[in-house]
Amino acid sequence: MPADRSIVLFDLFGVIARPQRPGALGRMAARCHASTDAFTTAYWSCRPPYDAGQQSATEYWTAVLRWLSRPADADTIEELRRTDIDSWSRVDARMVAYAQSLRGAAEVALLSNIPSDHADVFLAAQPWLHDLDHVALSGKIKVAKPDPAAFQHCVVAMRAAPADFLFVDDREENVRAARAAGMHAHLFTGRDELEAAVGTWLPSRSAVQ
Repeated sequence: MPADRSIVLFDLFGVIARPQRPGALGRMAARCHASTDAFTTAYWSCRPPYDAGQQSATEYWTAVLRWLSRPADADTIEELRRTDIDSWSRVDARMVAYAQSLRGAAEVALLSNIPSDHADVFLAAQPWLHDLDHVALSGKIKVAKPDPAAFQHCVVAMRAAPADFLFVDDREENVRAARAAGMHAHLFTGRDELEAAVGTWLPSRSAVQ
């Protein structure tokens, strides 16, 4: 039995948007006079509350710099913040077009882990996001994947059932969490595999061929 609605719920980075710009972590590490390995550990270890909207950019970067035993002055924090935002600014134009092409046959939504200040810049730079049926950005909704509440937010916001969704993400832990929440889910490894998965899941896929 098909679901009452068909909603393709995309992750952003690693699916529609490009992964972090190569070399960005090394450049930020150099600004902190730290090794890339040490900086990378601090960057990701301190990240969850920032992604989930529980910390401001200043609080996050202060935590990173303290982890590295470096002074957290305002100029350094702002330079790191801007470099970080730029490092996550690229999109895959072919994937943007593909997501848009689905809208004749399905609702299309987005669920992404992204800090609030990053989200503001990304929303301003990518007008296509405003055409989607729903956009849930972790820094704005105050919860990040793989927390079940992130998926529940989309269910409630779209007034849908979990089974109405096909969630697409490049991280296995997020795919598992979506399935545990009752959604269909696909681990993204490339556009061709995704098109095949959507073609199997979406009964009316032929409408966008």
